[in-house]
Amino acid sequence: MAKSIKSGIDIDLGNQCSRTAYSWAKKSFGHRPAGSGNPLIAVDGVFSNVMNYQGIKVGISSDGIGTKIELAERTGIYNTLGFDLVAMTVDDLAANGIEPVNLSNILDVDHLDHDIIDSLMQGLYEAAKVARITVTGGEIAELGNRIGGYGERMHFNWCSTATGIVPEGHELIDGSGIKPGQIVVSLASRGFRSNGFSLIRTVLEDAFGPKWHEIKYDRDRTWGETLLTHSRIYSPLVTDLIRSGIPIYGVAHITGGGIAENFKRVLKTSRCGADLLSIYNAHDIMKSIQKMGNVPERTAYRLWNMGNGMLLVTDEKFLPEINKLSEKYGYPVCKAGIITDEPVIRLQSSGCKPRILQYPLK
Repeated sequence: MAKSIKSGIDIDLGNQCSRTAYSWAKKSFGHRPAGSGNPLIAVDGVFSNVMNYQGIKVGISSDGIGTKIELAERTGIYNTLGFDLVAMTVDDLAANGIEPVNLSNILDVDHLDHDIIDSLMQGLYEAAKVARITVTGGEIAELGNRIGGYGERMHFNWCSTATGIVPEGHELIDGSGIKPGQIVVSLASRGFRSNGFSLIRTVLEDAFGPKWHEIKYDRDRTWGETLLTHSRIYSPLVTDLIRSGIPIYGVAHITGGGIAENFKRVLKTSRCGADLLSIYNAHDIMKSIQKMGNVPERTAYRLWNMGNGMLLVTDEKFLPEINKLSEKYGYPVCKAGIITDEPVIRLQSSGCKPRILQYPLK
């Protein structure tokens, strides 16, 4: 039996560090008087908070695109990363029912390369257009050998902070209205989005060597080009669903931690569970990497979205309206499951060894 390849990423340690960071941040909540910036929602381990500022509910979310940057360095394709940068923050806001408004970004580089920066910012502009937001700030910091990467051209790290507001006449989405019998709708992903690339790179280098990105994945694309597939941005669809009056009781943005860990946060308040037996199948490229690296089914579903980029909880009678609006964006959606009264998530996997995975709520 082939040896399972490990990514070097400790998710449990990462969660512990996030909780510690949150506990220190929480101590700062008393720095502002009530109604002038104190958080209304600030979830342990989730980098998206909602504050009440003089009666206006304002959301803020910060994130980056991590080691997916190396795919751009390997392929020389830089104009898609903006979609990943925008998606990671605006879709976190959408998960609380917040309409994204603007974004600020920080680009840390070892040295300047104007052509690469122009391509990155062109992609950011295109992504902001899709997300219906403005890019209102940013910084490019030259940090020399503090920043490293692949190849000889400019190396960088890219992070952003997005802000938004709760649409007038609507409330925050916090999962408190979730009840048994409601349905779960899945929004299909286009690929890995911006999570789990440390393991991906480890598997492919072990399989193909240091130039793995140049190996053909299919007739038209290399592995590097295919893995660079940019993230779908869901926030405009979620915002329009909310504005149309369709009740959305919970939203899970499927990023690091996979389907179960992100959906657990949505179900935490209601203490309901879910049977997710009809979610989208994992993409072929995910199953290929899983097989090459002998990645266990449970690990794959914890690291990657496995074909499902966002989950929404609603009432079944609104599914036709959701389908109609999603078609406007060209976003595939499906009824993925149902909310149950038992505090456990059951998930039908579709990787190399499909089975029912169970995740008790704690």
